[in-house]
Amino acid sequence: MKRLVTGTPVTADIVRRFVAGETRANLIPVARTLLASGRAISVDYLGENTTDRAQADAAVAEYLSLLNDLSALDVSLGPAGAAPLEVSVKLSALGQTLPDEGPAIATENLRTLCTKAVQAGIWVTVDAEDHTTTDATLAAVAELRDEFPWLGTVLQAYLRRTEGDCRDFAGPGSRIRLCKGAYREPEEVAYQHRDEVDASYRRCLEVLMRGEGYPMVASHDPAMIAAADLLLADTGRGAGDVEYQMLYGIRDDEQDRIAIAGNTMRVYVPYGNQWYGYLMRRLAERPANLGFFLRALAGR
Repeated sequence: MKRLVTGTPVTADIVRRFVAGETRANLIPVARTLLASGRAISVDYLGENTTDRAQADAAVAEYLSLLNDLSALDVSLGPAGAAPLEVSVKLSALGQTLPDEGPAIATENLRTLCTKAVQAGIWVTVDAEDHTTTDATLAAVAELRDEFPWLGTVLQAYLRRTEGDCRDFAGPGSRIRLCKGAYREPEEVAYQHRDEVDASYRRCLEVLMRGEGYPMVASHDPAMIAAADLLLADTGRGAGDVEYQMLYGIRDDEQDRIAIAGNTMRVYVPYGNQWYGYLMRRLAERPANLGFFLRALAGR
């Protein structure tokens, strides 16, 4: 199936549009181009749900090399008031789902990456996964924030618990990426209808905007971006007190508009040889994602 996708001109074009290649050598030119346009980046090395310690160790080694390569980039044209460079990491890639000591292994691996990131002047944000990992992920982030107060994490507005989590994580210096959510979740833990998810996103966004942290508005939805703009004005926050985030390859013109207007616009850039699962999951887990991808491709 992977060979079929990459070998068909239209689908291969989709892959190239939304994934920055399989290696760091593929990634770096993409990163340079985005930085030169005045945008910030958050790089994700694709991979999750590691099944043995060797896989987790390999993911850590790749991230350490990635941090080295990113630190050599010219960030002089990046946005003011925010770190132009960031990496995003899933704790299941660092060993969270391993038996017995998985959460502790992932937390220690995350500490290793954060220590290196400090030396490189690069931010780290912990990605959200399905709802069964939320407690362990937030516990790891809370533990490491004593050492790395800039450590970011992701909260998903479609989870019914998220408004409360936003209140817990809206303190001074915290960095929260608020997204709608991409995993298929049961009704008892997640809103199922678009209007409910949108309403939750607005409530969560207001909590973050009126808090003391650094909100990261991760959405391609014009209505959510407009809501963020209104709250930015209403709360008296400056352009450097919040940032907007979108996926690589989606709404490039809007990304440029936001950056040119003086806001921090961060692009989430995935790479790695596990791109197939990432891409298919984004298309399959929620029907709305397919529309985003197809409209973005048509808009090319």
